[in-house]
Amino acid sequence: MDIEQIQVGFMAVFCYLISCPETGKALVIDPAGDEERIVDRAKEKGLDLETIINTHGHPDHTCGNAKVKALTGAEILMHELDAPMLSSGHAQDMTRQWGFEPSPMPDRLLNDGEDIPVGEVSLKVIHTPGHSPGGICLLGDGNLFTGDTLFVEGIGRTDLPGASMEQFMKSIKERLLTLPGETIVWPGHHYGPKPSSTIGIEKMSNPWLR
Repeated sequence: MDIEQIQVGFMAVFCYLISCPETGKALVIDPAGDEERIVDRAKEKGLDLETIINTHGHPDHTCGNAKVKALTGAEILMHELDAPMLSSGHAQDMTRQWGFEPSPMPDRLLNDGEDIPVGEVSLKVIHTPGHSPGGICLLGDGNLFTGDTLFVEGIGRTDLPGASMEQFMKSIKERLLTLPGETIVWPGHHYGPKPSSTIGIEKMSNPWLR
């Protein structure tokens, strides 16, 4: 699995270009700005960008869906519990207030435990509600893409509709911290002192988890 971390937009979102070296098949996680740069990078690497995955439905992570889909024809995938965010009145108000582009509805809905193929490799969906009802992390080859669930030395916010601190901490402790300590954490924002971490390091250094 080849991983390229790309910081995009004005909210320091990390999107990820994930590809299979053997087949050139690729997907992008949370294209949230600089969409042409993302697509051009995929073209530079000779990749066939087939899939867009959103770790959750907030507009700072979905605002690039429409343009990337228009440029590549890629399908949009999102957990079934967050898909309503894209059409709800509150979400549309938030999208306009924050100056983001609205996203089309997902082409396919995801469920916990599902495997998403990328050529000869795959990512497993881990449902981690708390930041949002349908928040997910994605696990593959010892790499964990955590969206707004787990940051480097931080966690996502719980003051938005559908969030729950109790549910959030349960998700993190029972679904993420049980993974091997060497699992690499790739967060959804560059909010920490470095762009990536590991589960083991976060157990020791993340003040929310001690």
